Amino acid sequence: MALNRRLPALAIVMACLVSTAAPSSSPILQSQFIYDSAPYPQAHASTLAETQAGTIVAAWFGGTRERDPDVTIYAARRIKDVWQAPVKVADGVQPDGTRLPTWNPVLFQPPKGPLILFYKVGPNPREWWGMVTTSTDDGRTWSRPRRLSDGIFGPIKNKPVALQDGSWLSPSSMEEGDAKTARWSLHFERSVDGGKSWTRSAPVASPEGLQAIQPSILFHKDGSLEAIARTRQGALAVTWSKDQGKSWSPLAAIDLPNPNSGTDAVTLADGRQLLVYNHSAHSRERPGKGLRYPLNVALSNDGVRWHNVLTLESKALPSGYAYPAVIQARDGRVHISYTYNRVRIRHVVLAPDALPPLPVDQR
Repeated sequence: MALNRRLPALAIVMACLVSTAAPSSSPILQSQFIYDSAPYPQAHASTLAETQAGTIVAAWFGGTRERDPDVTIYAARRIKDVWQAPVKVADGVQPDGTRLPTWNPVLFQPPKGPLILFYKVGPNPREWWGMVTTSTDDGRTWSRPRRLSDGIFGPIKNKPVALQDGSWLSPSSMEEGDAKTARWSLHFERSVDGGKSWTRSAPVASPEGLQAIQPSILFHKDGSLEAIARTRQGALAVTWSKDQGKSWSPLAAIDLPNPNSGTDAVTLADGRQLLVYNHSAHSRERPGKGLRYPLNVALSNDGVRWHNVLTLESKALPSGYAYPAVIQARDGRVHISYTYNRVRIRHVVLAPDALPPLPVDQR
């Protein structure tokens, strides 16, 4: 499979043509679409990473509609603040010629080694399996994808993390049952050999009945880990680990709403925790579903008391703003990408020092 085929030139408008400048007083340094048009009508589930060379790379899936067999993984590189033309990097074509949709790419740049792209293939989230491909040339080209071991799904939506002992911890989850009998659960997958093999944790207990998926992992100064996840119950959920991700506390709700939509979070270099999420709850008319707008940034020092400090998007759109990804680059700037009304992927650069301060008693 050719992994570096470019989209038609006329389908791509360079990001500089759609970039919008933000006032100098704003923490938003840049806001732009990664592409303006493409040969597919829908896009979703973006992911970001900074490569060893300092290049920001994004990936997402695009196709007719989510779940359709033509849904394919695309990626783009950002060179000198300009997004290059996206390329197709993986599809769901099977050995017998049949085709299945691809899902939820996740980029991961470990401290050493190639850039890694995880993704899923399968007819739906209950039957999909994990795939992985790598790039040794700064995201320009990609290796032949390989399937992960049975029962290992890879990171479901959000990036893995590298731990102090050199192991990788991947935030994962499962969806079982149909819409009426859905059973969601979190688990974590660990590799001690640079991704060659993985072991899987037990599901995180949920005595309060929270059904959660798609966790993000945060680091705390006392050595503990925190994972924040999406739920079907109208609020975000949290679980904690004091043994570097080997075991996790029972799920509990935190005081932030969630309209059954993906989030992402990152621990900043200064120790603050930053979360990107939809600050809206699920709808009474549509239990378990809600409005995916506005899109917000929250900060916390302790991972318990969160403060909504910035609204990235507030205009009502039919499909809203969803599935954010967030990283902090080596230069300190925060990069966020997210689905824009299911038709494009938007990229935002923040100056974290310009975000509103936390209350005095929580700094």
